[in-house]
Amino acid sequence: MTEQINQDVINNTVWGACDIFRGTISADTYKDFILTMLFLKYISDVWQDHYDSYKKEYGDAPELIEEMMKSERFVLPIAEIKDQAGKVVQSFKANFYSLYEKRFEPGNGERIDVCLHAIEEANGTKLKDGNKSVFQDISFNSDRLGEEKQKNIILRYLLEAFHKQELDLKPSRVGNLDVIGNAYEYLIGKFAANSGQKAGEYYTPPEVSDLMAELLDPQLDDTICDPACGSGSLLMKCGRKVVQNHCKKRYALYGQEAIGSTWSLAKMNMFLHGEDNHKIEWGDTIRNPKLLDKNGDLMRFDIVTANPPFSLDKWGHDEAGHDKFGRFKRGLPPKTKGDYAFILHMIETLKPKSGRMGVVVPHGVLFRGSSEGKIRQKLIDENLLDAVIGLPEKLFFGTGIPAAILIFKKQKVDDNVLFIDASREFKAGKNQNQLSPVNIAKIVATYRNGGNVDKYAYLASLKEIKENDYNLNIPRYVDTFEEEEEIDLLAVRAEREQLKTQLIELEGEMAKYLEELGYGA
Repeated sequence: MTEQINQDVINNTVWGACDIFRGTISADTYKDFILTMLFLKYISDVWQDHYDSYKKEYGDAPELIEEMMKSERFVLPIAEIKDQAGKVVQSFKANFYSLYEKRFEPGNGERIDVCLHAIEEANGTKLKDGNKSVFQDISFNSDRLGEEKQKNIILRYLLEAFHKQELDLKPSRVGNLDVIGNAYEYLIGKFAANSGQKAGEYYTPPEVSDLMAELLDPQLDDTICDPACGSGSLLMKCGRKVVQNHCKKRYALYGQEAIGSTWSLAKMNMFLHGEDNHKIEWGDTIRNPKLLDKNGDLMRFDIVTANPPFSLDKWGHDEAGHDKFGRFKRGLPPKTKGDYAFILHMIETLKPKSGRMGVVVPHGVLFRGSSEGKIRQKLIDENLLDAVIGLPEKLFFGTGIPAAILIFKKQKVDDNVLFIDASREFKAGKNQNQLSPVNIAKIVATYRNGGNVDKYAYLASLKEIKENDYNLNIPRYVDTFEEEEEIDLLAVRAEREQLKTQLIELEGEMAKYLEELGYGA
Protein backbone atom coordinates (compact mmCIF):
# COMPACT_ATOMS: atom_id res chain seq x y z
CA MET A 1 0.00 0.00 0.00
CA THR A 2 1.52 3.29 -1.11
CA GLU A 3 -0.61 5.72 0.91
CA GLN A 4 -2.60 5.99 4.11
CA ILE A 5 -6.24 5.14 3.52
CA ASN A 6 -8.66 7.12 5.67
CA GLN A 7 -12.09 5.53 6.13
CA ASP A 8 -13.68 8.83 7.16
CA VAL A 9 -12.51 10.52 3.96
CA ILE A 10 -14.03 7.74 1.84
CA ASN A 11 -17.27 7.84 3.85
CA ASN A 12 -17.56 11.62 3.60
CA THR A 13 -16.82 11.56 -0.13
CA VAL A 14 -19.56 9.05 -0.98
CA TRP A 15 -22.01 10.81 1.35
CA GLY A 16 -21.08 14.12 -0.28
CA ALA A 17 -22.10 12.66 -3.66
CA CYS A 18 -25.68 12.68 -2.38
CA ASP A 19 -25.66 16.50 -2.68
CA ILE A 20 -26.05 15.97 -6.43
CA PHE A 21 -29.59 14.66 -5.90
CA ARG A 22 -30.77 16.70 -2.92
CA GLY A 23 -33.58 19.03 -3.93
CA THR A 24 -34.28 16.94 -7.03
CA ILE A 25 -35.51 13.60 -5.65
CA SER A 26 -36.05 12.09 -2.21
CA ALA A 27 -33.30 10.28 -0.29
CA ASP A 28 -35.43 7.15 -0.43
CA THR A 29 -34.98 7.17 -4.21
CA TYR A 30 -31.41 8.37 -4.63
CA LYS A 31 -29.98 5.94 -2.07
CA ASP A 32 -30.34 3.21 -4.71
CA PHE A 33 -28.39 5.28 -7.23
CA ILE A 34 -25.57 6.02 -4.78
CA LEU A 35 -25.25 2.47 -3.44
CA THR A 36 -25.39 0.93 -6.93
CA MET A 37 -22.76 3.34 -8.26
CA LEU A 38 -20.47 2.46 -5.34
CA PHE A 39 -20.87 -1.23 -6.20
CA LEU A 40 -20.16 -0.62 -9.90
CA LYS A 41 -17.11 1.50 -9.07
CA TYR A 42 -15.76 -1.20 -6.76
CA ILE A 43 -16.06 -4.12 -9.19
CA SER A 44 -14.65 -1.94 -11.99
CA ASP A 45 -11.66 -0.96 -9.85
CA VAL A 46 -10.95 -4.57 -8.89
CA TRP A 47 -11.21 -5.73 -12.50
CA GLN A 48 -9.00 -2.90 -13.79
CA ASP A 49 -6.39 -3.44 -11.07
CA HIS A 50 -6.07 -7.13 -11.92
CA TYR A 51 -6.00 -6.41 -15.65
CA ASP A 52 -3.21 -3.82 -15.23
CA SER A 53 -1.25 -6.29 -13.11
CA TYR A 54 -1.53 -9.06 -15.72
CA LYS A 55 -0.67 -6.65 -18.52
CA LYS A 56 2.46 -5.57 -16.69
CA GLU A 57 3.49 -9.20 -16.29
CA TYR A 58 2.24 -10.72 -19.56
CA GLY A 59 2.06 -7.69 -21.85
CA ASP A 60 3.17 -9.68 -24.88
CA ALA A 61 0.48 -12.34 -24.45
CA PRO A 62 -2.97 -10.64 -24.79
CA GLU A 63 -4.72 -14.00 -25.29
CA LEU A 64 -3.37 -15.26 -21.97
CA ILE A 65 -4.50 -12.09 -20.19
CA GLU A 66 -7.96 -12.40 -21.71
CA GLU A 67 -8.20 -16.01 -20.57
CA MET A 68 -7.06 -15.15 -17.03
CA MET A 69 -9.63 -12.34 -16.76
CA LYS A 70 -12.41 -14.88 -17.39
CA SER A 71 -11.81 -16.26 -13.89
CA GLU A 72 -12.35 -12.88 -12.24
CA ARG A 73 -14.88 -12.68 -9.43
CA PHE A 74 -17.01 -10.48 -11.69
CA VAL A 75 -16.86 -10.63 -15.48
CA LEU A 76 -17.21 -7.21 -17.15
CA PRO A 77 -18.34 -7.82 -20.76
CA ILE A 78 -19.01 -5.54 -23.73
CA ALA A 79 -22.30 -3.66 -23.42
CA GLU A 80 -24.38 -2.85 -26.49
CA ILE A 81 -27.09 -0.28 -27.11
CA LYS A 82 -29.44 -1.28 -29.92
CA ASP A 83 -32.05 0.62 -31.91
CA GLN A 84 -35.65 -0.51 -32.32
CA ALA A 85 -34.65 -2.72 -35.26
CA GLY A 86 -32.10 -4.51 -33.09
CA LYS A 87 -29.08 -2.92 -34.75
CA VAL A 88 -26.13 -2.13 -32.45
CA VAL A 89 -25.67 1.65 -32.42
CA GLN A 90 -23.15 1.86 -29.58
CA SER A 91 -20.88 -0.59 -27.81
CA PHE A 92 -18.54 -0.06 -24.88
CA LYS A 93 -16.88 -1.95 -22.04
CA ALA A 94 -19.36 -2.56 -19.23
CA ASN A 95 -17.45 -0.78 -16.49
CA PHE A 96 -17.39 2.52 -14.64
CA TYR A 97 -14.52 3.95 -16.65
CA SER A 98 -16.27 3.64 -20.02
CA LEU A 99 -19.29 5.43 -18.58
CA TYR A 100 -17.06 8.15 -17.18
CA GLU A 101 -15.29 8.68 -20.53
CA LYS A 102 -18.67 9.15 -22.28
CA ARG A 103 -20.16 11.34 -19.54
CA PHE A 104 -20.42 14.46 -21.77
CA GLU A 105 -22.34 12.54 -24.45
CA PRO A 106 -26.15 12.33 -24.43
CA GLY A 107 -27.72 9.17 -22.99
CA ASN A 108 -25.93 8.72 -19.65
CA GLY A 109 -28.99 7.13 -18.08
CA GLU A 110 -29.47 4.58 -20.85
CA ARG A 111 -25.76 3.74 -20.92
CA ILE A 112 -25.62 3.07 -17.17
CA ASP A 113 -28.71 0.85 -17.32
CA VAL A 114 -27.36 -1.12 -20.29
CA CYS A 115 -24.01 -1.50 -18.54
CA LEU A 116 -25.61 -2.91 -15.37
CA HIS A 117 -27.83 -5.27 -17.37
CA ALA A 118 -24.82 -6.59 -19.30
CA ILE A 119 -22.95 -7.26 -16.04
CA GLU A 120 -25.95 -9.17 -14.69
CA GLU A 121 -26.17 -11.32 -17.81
CA ALA A 122 -22.43 -12.06 -17.84
CA ASN A 123 -22.27 -13.23 -14.22
CA GLY A 124 -24.85 -16.00 -14.16
CA THR A 125 -26.64 -16.54 -10.87
CA LYS A 126 -24.37 -14.26 -8.81
CA LEU A 127 -26.58 -11.25 -9.38
CA LYS A 128 -29.86 -13.08 -9.98
CA ASP A 129 -32.49 -15.08 -8.13
CA GLY A 130 -34.67 -16.81 -10.70
CA ASN A 131 -36.34 -14.07 -12.72
CA LYS A 132 -35.26 -11.39 -10.27
CA SER A 133 -32.00 -9.50 -10.83
CA VAL A 134 -30.11 -7.17 -8.51
CA PHE A 135 -30.46 -4.09 -10.71
CA GLN A 136 -34.00 -4.80 -11.90
CA ASP A 137 -35.66 -2.16 -9.70
CA ILE A 138 -32.97 0.46 -10.29
CA SER A 139 -33.10 2.63 -13.39
CA PHE A 140 -30.74 5.53 -13.97
CA ASN A 141 -32.79 6.39 -17.05
CA SER A 142 -35.77 7.31 -14.90
CA ASP A 143 -37.86 10.42 -15.48
CA ARG A 144 -37.61 11.04 -11.73
CA LEU A 145 -34.26 12.67 -12.47
CA GLY A 146 -35.99 15.22 -14.71
CA GLU A 147 -36.04 15.81 -18.44
CA GLU A 148 -33.29 14.29 -20.57
CA LYS A 149 -30.93 17.28 -20.48
CA GLN A 150 -31.19 17.70 -16.69
CA LYS A 151 -30.89 13.96 -16.13
CA ASN A 152 -27.75 13.79 -18.26
CA ILE A 153 -26.10 16.59 -16.28
CA ILE A 154 -26.98 15.06 -12.90
CA LEU A 155 -25.56 11.68 -13.94
CA ARG A 156 -22.41 13.36 -15.31
CA TYR A 157 -21.91 14.95 -11.89
CA LEU A 158 -22.48 11.54 -10.26
CA LEU A 159 -19.85 9.86 -12.45
CA GLU A 160 -17.40 12.67 -11.72
CA ALA A 161 -18.03 12.40 -7.97
CA PHE A 162 -17.16 8.70 -8.01
CA HIS A 163 -14.09 9.30 -10.17
CA LYS A 164 -12.39 11.32 -7.42
CA GLN A 165 -9.02 10.08 -6.18
CA GLU A 166 -10.54 9.47 -2.72
CA LEU A 167 -12.76 6.78 -4.28
CA ASP A 168 -9.98 4.88 -6.00
CA LEU A 169 -10.92 1.47 -4.59
CA LYS A 170 -8.31 -0.63 -6.36
CA PRO A 171 -6.89 -3.47 -4.22
CA SER A 172 -3.37 -2.21 -4.92
CA ARG A 173 -4.35 0.99 -3.11
CA VAL A 174 -6.63 -0.16 -0.28
CA GLY A 175 -4.97 -3.52 0.39
CA ASN A 176 -6.95 -5.87 2.62
CA LEU A 177 -8.81 -3.09 4.40
CA ASP A 178 -12.59 -3.46 4.29
CA VAL A 179 -13.05 0.20 3.35
CA ILE A 180 -15.55 -0.51 0.58
CA GLY A 181 -17.80 -2.65 2.75
CA ASN A 182 -17.45 -0.15 5.58
CA ALA A 183 -18.42 2.72 3.29
CA TYR A 184 -21.46 0.81 2.08
CA GLU A 185 -22.55 0.13 5.68
CA TYR A 186 -21.93 3.78 6.53
CA LEU A 187 -24.19 4.89 3.69
CA ILE A 188 -26.95 2.46 4.65
CA GLY A 189 -26.81 3.76 8.22
CA LYS A 190 -26.94 7.40 7.09
CA PHE A 191 -29.88 6.71 4.79
CA ALA A 192 -31.66 4.85 7.59
CA ALA A 193 -31.20 7.79 9.96
CA ASN A 194 -32.96 10.02 7.41
CA SER A 195 -35.64 7.57 6.29
CA GLY A 196 -37.81 7.38 9.41
CA GLN A 197 -40.38 4.60 9.31
CA LYS A 198 -39.05 2.98 6.13
CA ALA A 199 -35.60 2.42 7.67
CA GLY A 200 -36.88 -0.60 9.55
CA GLU A 201 -37.34 -2.38 6.24
CA TYR A 202 -33.62 -2.78 5.70
CA TYR A 203 -31.61 -1.68 8.71
CA THR A 204 -30.77 -3.01 12.16
CA PRO A 205 -28.61 -0.64 14.24
CA PRO A 206 -25.02 -1.96 14.27
CA GLU A 207 -24.75 -2.17 18.05
CA VAL A 208 -27.88 -4.35 18.17
CA SER A 209 -26.34 -6.61 15.52
CA ASP A 210 -23.13 -6.72 17.60
CA LEU A 211 -25.13 -7.75 20.67
CA MET A 212 -27.04 -10.48 18.80
CA ALA A 213 -23.81 -11.90 17.35
CA GLU A 214 -22.18 -11.97 20.80
CA LEU A 215 -25.17 -13.68 22.40
CA LEU A 216 -25.43 -16.38 19.73
CA ASP A 217 -21.66 -17.03 19.67
CA PRO A 218 -21.23 -18.43 16.13
CA GLN A 219 -18.68 -21.25 15.80
CA LEU A 220 -16.56 -22.65 12.98
CA ASP A 221 -18.61 -24.31 10.21
CA ASP A 222 -21.90 -22.94 11.54
CA THR A 223 -24.69 -22.30 9.08
CA ILE A 224 -26.29 -18.94 9.88
CA CYS A 225 -29.68 -17.74 8.62
CA ASP A 226 -31.70 -14.52 8.77
CA PRO A 227 -35.20 -15.04 7.30
CA ALA A 228 -35.88 -11.28 7.25
CA CYS A 229 -32.36 -10.22 6.36
CA GLY A 230 -32.84 -6.63 5.16
CA SER A 231 -29.48 -5.38 3.89
CA GLY A 232 -27.68 -8.40 5.39
CA SER A 233 -25.79 -6.57 8.15
CA LEU A 234 -26.88 -8.83 11.01
CA LEU A 235 -25.87 -11.93 9.04
CA MET A 236 -22.43 -10.55 8.30
CA LYS A 237 -21.87 -9.53 11.93
CA CYS A 238 -22.37 -13.18 12.88
CA GLY A 239 -19.90 -14.28 10.22
CA ARG A 240 -17.30 -11.76 11.35
CA LYS A 241 -17.66 -13.05 14.90
CA VAL A 242 -16.42 -16.47 13.69
CA VAL A 243 -13.36 -14.86 12.08
CA GLN A 244 -12.75 -12.71 15.15
CA ASN A 245 -12.87 -15.66 17.57
CA HIS A 246 -11.31 -18.41 15.42
CA CYS A 247 -9.22 -16.53 12.78
CA LYS A 248 -10.83 -18.64 10.04
CA LYS A 249 -13.55 -17.79 7.55
CA ARG A 250 -15.48 -21.04 7.81
CA TYR A 251 -19.23 -20.47 7.90
CA ALA A 252 -22.11 -20.12 5.46
CA LEU A 253 -24.66 -17.30 5.34
CA TYR A 254 -28.28 -17.73 4.28
CA GLY A 255 -31.08 -15.21 4.12
CA GLN A 256 -34.39 -14.26 2.60
CA GLU A 257 -35.81 -10.80 1.99
CA ALA A 258 -39.32 -9.91 0.78
CA ILE A 259 -38.69 -6.39 -0.58
CA GLY A 260 -36.96 -6.50 -3.96
CA SER A 261 -34.91 -3.31 -3.63
CA THR A 262 -33.75 -4.38 -0.15
CA TRP A 263 -32.78 -7.82 -1.46
CA SER A 264 -30.63 -6.00 -4.03
CA LEU A 265 -28.96 -4.04 -1.21
CA ALA A 266 -28.20 -7.29 0.62
CA LYS A 267 -26.66 -8.94 -2.45
CA MET A 268 -24.39 -5.97 -3.17
CA ASN A 269 -23.53 -5.65 0.53
CA MET A 270 -22.41 -9.29 0.66
CA PHE A 271 -20.09 -8.95 -2.33
CA LEU A 272 -18.65 -5.65 -1.12
CA HIS A 273 -17.69 -7.36 2.16
CA GLY A 274 -16.15 -10.33 0.37
CA GLU A 275 -18.94 -12.67 1.54
CA ASP A 276 -19.13 -14.88 -1.54
CA ASN A 277 -20.30 -17.93 0.44
CA HIS A 278 -23.88 -16.75 0.79
CA LYS A 279 -27.33 -17.63 -0.44
CA ILE A 280 -29.77 -14.74 -0.22
CA GLU A 281 -33.21 -15.47 -1.65
CA TRP A 282 -35.90 -13.01 -2.70
CA GLY A 283 -39.45 -13.62 -1.51
CA ASP A 284 -41.91 -13.62 1.37
CA THR A 285 -40.51 -15.92 4.07
CA ILE A 286 -43.89 -16.71 5.64
CA ARG A 287 -45.93 -17.20 2.48
CA ASN A 288 -43.17 -18.65 0.33
CA PRO A 289 -40.00 -19.80 2.14
CA LYS A 290 -37.21 -20.24 -0.41
CA LEU A 291 -34.46 -21.80 1.71
CA LEU A 292 -35.31 -25.44 1.12
CA ASP A 293 -33.28 -28.65 1.03
CA LYS A 294 -33.13 -31.11 -1.89
CA ASN A 295 -36.33 -32.77 -0.65
CA GLY A 296 -38.26 -29.52 -0.66
CA ASP A 297 -38.30 -29.28 3.15
CA LEU A 298 -37.20 -26.29 5.19
CA MET A 299 -33.43 -26.06 5.55
CA ARG A 300 -32.17 -26.20 9.14
CA PHE A 301 -29.41 -24.05 10.56
CA ASP A 302 -27.09 -23.83 13.56
CA ILE A 303 -28.02 -20.18 14.09
CA VAL A 304 -31.20 -18.35 13.09
CA THR A 305 -31.41 -14.66 13.88
CA ALA A 306 -33.62 -11.80 12.75
CA ASN A 307 -35.06 -8.38 13.41
CA PRO A 308 -38.38 -8.95 11.61
CA PRO A 309 -40.97 -6.21 11.07
CA PHE A 310 -42.80 -5.45 14.32
CA SER A 311 -46.40 -6.67 14.49
CA LEU A 312 -46.75 -7.00 10.73
CA ASP A 313 -50.32 -6.68 9.46
CA LYS A 314 -51.44 -8.99 6.62
CA TRP A 315 -48.54 -11.37 7.17
CA GLY A 316 -50.23 -14.36 5.51
CA HIS A 317 -52.76 -15.58 8.09
CA ASP A 318 -55.16 -17.04 5.51
CA GLU A 319 -52.47 -19.18 3.87
CA ALA A 320 -50.89 -20.23 7.18
CA GLY A 321 -53.82 -22.49 8.11
CA HIS A 322 -52.72 -25.02 5.50
CA ASP A 323 -48.95 -24.47 5.70
CA LYS A 324 -47.29 -27.51 4.12
CA PHE A 325 -44.23 -27.12 6.35
CA GLY A 326 -46.19 -27.50 9.59
CA ARG A 327 -44.79 -24.30 11.04
CA PHE A 328 -48.00 -23.34 12.84
CA LYS A 329 -48.78 -26.55 14.66
CA ARG A 330 -48.53 -24.65 17.97
CA GLY A 331 -51.25 -22.26 16.84
CA LEU A 332 -52.03 -19.49 14.36
CA PRO A 333 -50.84 -15.98 15.25
CA PRO A 334 -53.49 -13.25 15.05
CA LYS A 335 -54.36 -11.92 11.62
CA THR A 336 -53.00 -8.41 12.25
CA LYS A 337 -49.83 -9.27 14.20
CA GLY A 338 -47.18 -11.41 12.52
CA ASP A 339 -44.58 -11.48 15.31
CA TYR A 340 -45.17 -15.12 16.23
CA ALA A 341 -45.35 -16.11 12.56
CA PHE A 342 -41.66 -15.23 12.23
CA ILE A 343 -40.81 -16.81 15.59
CA LEU A 344 -42.51 -20.09 14.66
CA HIS A 345 -40.84 -20.15 11.25
CA MET A 346 -37.44 -19.59 12.86
CA ILE A 347 -38.02 -22.33 15.46
CA GLU A 348 -38.80 -24.83 12.69
CA THR A 349 -35.55 -24.01 10.88
CA LEU A 350 -33.27 -24.78 13.85
CA LYS A 351 -31.09 -27.86 13.82
CA PRO A 352 -32.32 -30.32 16.48
CA LYS A 353 -29.11 -30.33 18.55
CA SER A 354 -26.99 -27.28 17.77
CA GLY A 355 -29.81 -24.89 16.89
CA ARG A 356 -29.94 -21.54 18.68
CA MET A 357 -31.89 -18.46 17.83
CA GLY A 358 -32.11 -14.74 18.61
CA VAL A 359 -35.02 -12.55 17.53
CA VAL A 360 -35.91 -8.91 18.18
CA VAL A 361 -39.58 -8.42 19.14
CA PRO A 362 -41.89 -5.70 20.48
CA HIS A 363 -42.82 -6.13 24.15
CA GLY A 364 -46.37 -7.17 23.30
CA VAL A 365 -44.98 -10.57 22.30
CA LEU A 366 -44.11 -11.14 25.97
CA PHE A 367 -47.59 -10.77 27.40
CA ARG A 368 -50.38 -10.57 24.79
CA GLY A 369 -53.04 -13.22 25.30
CA SER A 370 -55.42 -15.19 23.06
CA SER A 371 -53.66 -17.20 20.33
CA GLU A 372 -50.30 -15.59 21.08
CA GLY A 373 -50.59 -16.59 24.73
CA LYS A 374 -51.22 -20.21 23.77
CA ILE A 375 -48.24 -20.27 21.38
CA ARG A 376 -46.03 -18.69 24.03
CA GLN A 377 -47.10 -21.31 26.59
CA LYS A 378 -46.23 -24.16 24.24
CA LEU A 379 -42.80 -22.75 23.44
CA ILE A 380 -42.07 -22.40 27.18
CA ASP A 381 -43.43 -25.86 28.04
CA GLU A 382 -41.21 -27.34 25.32
CA ASN A 383 -38.28 -25.70 27.14
CA LEU A 384 -37.13 -23.79 24.07
CA LEU A 385 -36.95 -20.30 25.56
CA ASP A 386 -33.58 -19.50 27.14
CA ALA A 387 -33.60 -15.75 27.81
CA VAL A 388 -35.66 -12.55 27.61
CA ILE A 389 -33.61 -9.35 27.30
CA GLY A 390 -35.30 -5.96 27.56
CA LEU A 391 -33.69 -3.20 25.47
CA PRO A 392 -33.87 0.60 25.81
CA GLU A 393 -36.39 2.71 23.93
CA LYS A 394 -35.53 4.59 20.71
CA LEU A 395 -32.86 2.13 19.58
CA PHE A 396 -34.53 1.33 16.25
CA PHE A 397 -35.15 3.73 13.39
CA GLY A 398 -38.80 4.33 12.64
CA THR A 399 -40.10 3.48 16.12
CA GLY A 400 -39.49 4.84 19.59
CA ILE A 401 -40.87 1.82 21.43
CA PRO A 402 -38.54 -0.37 23.47
CA ALA A 403 -37.96 -3.89 22.15
CA ALA A 404 -36.72 -7.17 23.56
CA ILE A 405 -34.47 -9.98 22.38
CA LEU A 406 -35.69 -13.55 22.81
CA ILE A 407 -33.07 -16.29 22.85
CA PHE A 408 -34.20 -19.85 22.05
CA LYS A 409 -32.17 -23.05 22.19
CA LYS A 410 -32.95 -26.55 21.02
CA GLN A 411 -30.76 -28.14 23.70
CA LYS A 412 -30.91 -26.53 27.14
CA VAL A 413 -29.21 -27.74 30.32
CA ASP A 414 -32.17 -26.77 32.57
CA ASP A 415 -35.73 -25.47 32.34
CA ASN A 416 -35.01 -21.95 33.64
CA VAL A 417 -35.40 -18.67 31.73
CA LEU A 418 -33.06 -15.73 32.35
CA PHE A 419 -34.67 -12.28 32.38
CA ILE A 420 -32.41 -9.26 31.84
CA ASP A 421 -33.65 -5.68 32.13
CA ALA A 422 -31.15 -3.64 30.12
CA SER A 423 -33.68 -0.92 29.34
CA ARG A 424 -32.15 1.76 31.57
CA GLU A 425 -28.53 1.57 30.44
CA PHE A 426 -27.74 3.23 27.12
CA LYS A 427 -25.95 6.09 25.43
CA ALA A 428 -28.53 8.83 24.93
CA GLY A 429 -28.73 10.56 21.56
CA LYS A 430 -30.75 13.47 20.23
CA ASN A 431 -33.13 11.37 18.18
CA GLN A 432 -31.78 7.87 18.65
CA ASN A 433 -30.37 6.02 21.63
CA GLN A 434 -27.47 3.56 21.35
CA LEU A 435 -26.01 0.65 23.23
CA SER A 436 -22.42 1.40 24.19
CA PRO A 437 -19.72 -1.31 24.20
CA VAL A 438 -19.97 -1.29 28.00
CA ASN A 439 -23.74 -1.83 27.85
CA ILE A 440 -23.28 -4.73 25.40
CA ALA A 441 -20.52 -6.32 27.47
CA LYS A 442 -22.69 -6.24 30.60
CA ILE A 443 -25.64 -7.90 28.83
CA VAL A 444 -23.43 -10.61 27.34
CA ALA A 445 -21.59 -11.30 30.60
CA THR A 446 -24.88 -11.51 32.51
CA TYR A 447 -26.33 -13.91 29.94
CA ARG A 448 -23.27 -16.16 30.00
CA ASN A 449 -23.09 -16.20 33.80
CA GLY A 450 -26.79 -17.04 33.90
CA GLY A 451 -27.45 -15.89 37.44
CA ASN A 452 -29.31 -13.19 39.36
CA VAL A 453 -28.05 -9.62 39.36
CA ASP A 454 -29.78 -7.18 41.70
CA LYS A 455 -32.21 -4.93 39.82
CA TYR A 456 -30.83 -6.17 36.47
CA ALA A 457 -31.32 -9.94 35.97
CA TYR A 458 -33.33 -12.81 37.40
CA LEU A 459 -33.23 -16.54 36.65
CA ALA A 460 -36.84 -17.73 36.73
CA SER A 461 -37.90 -21.35 37.05
CA LEU A 462 -40.58 -22.89 34.87
CA LYS A 463 -42.76 -23.09 38.00
CA GLU A 464 -42.54 -19.32 38.51
CA ILE A 465 -43.38 -18.64 34.88
CA LYS A 466 -46.42 -20.93 35.11
CA GLU A 467 -47.53 -19.11 38.27
CA ASN A 468 -47.38 -15.90 36.24
CA ASP A 469 -49.70 -17.48 33.62
CA TYR A 470 -46.78 -17.67 31.14
CA ASN A 471 -46.58 -13.88 31.09
CA LEU A 472 -43.00 -12.89 30.24
CA ASN A 473 -43.31 -9.20 31.05
CA ILE A 474 -39.87 -8.42 32.46
CA PRO A 475 -40.94 -6.34 35.54
CA ARG A 476 -42.72 -9.45 36.85
CA TYR A 477 -39.31 -11.05 37.32
CA VAL A 478 -36.70 -8.30 37.59
CA ASP A 479 -37.46 -5.94 40.48
CA THR A 480 -36.08 -2.53 39.57
CA PHE A 481 -37.93 -0.67 42.31
CA GLU A 482 -35.72 1.87 44.06
CA GLU A 483 -36.79 2.74 47.61
CA GLU A 484 -37.08 6.45 48.19
CA GLU A 485 -34.73 7.90 50.75
CA GLU A 486 -36.46 8.55 54.11
CA ILE A 487 -37.27 12.19 54.70
CA ASP A 488 -36.01 13.70 57.97
CA LEU A 489 -38.96 15.92 58.87
CA LEU A 490 -37.13 17.68 61.71
CA ALA A 491 -34.29 18.62 59.35
CA VAL A 492 -36.78 19.86 56.74
CA ARG A 493 -38.53 22.00 59.40
CA ALA A 494 -35.23 23.52 60.56
CA GLU A 495 -34.26 24.31 56.97
CA ARG A 496 -37.65 25.93 56.39
CA GLU A 497 -37.26 28.18 59.46
CA GLN A 498 -33.78 29.17 58.27
CA LEU A 499 -35.14 30.10 54.84
CA LYS A 500 -37.94 32.15 56.40
CA THR A 501 -35.37 34.13 58.43
CA GLN A 502 -33.26 34.74 55.29
CA LEU A 503 -36.36 35.90 53.39
CA ILE A 504 -37.22 38.47 56.12
CA GLU A 505 -33.66 39.81 55.99
CA LEU A 506 -33.73 40.08 52.18
CA GLU A 507 -37.08 41.90 52.19
CA GLY A 508 -35.68 44.37 54.74
CA GLU A 509 -32.65 45.08 52.54
CA MET A 510 -34.84 45.47 49.46
CA ALA A 511 -37.10 47.97 51.27
CA LYS A 512 -34.05 50.04 52.27
CA TYR A 513 -32.75 50.14 48.64
CA LEU A 514 -36.17 51.18 47.33
CA GLU A 515 -36.39 53.99 49.90
CA GLU A 516 -32.98 55.30 48.85
CA LEU A 517 -34.20 55.36 45.24
CA GLY A 518 -37.28 57.32 46.18
CA TYR A 519 -39.74 54.48 46.09
CA GLY A 520 -40.38 54.35 49.80
CA ALA A 521 -43.87 53.89 51.20
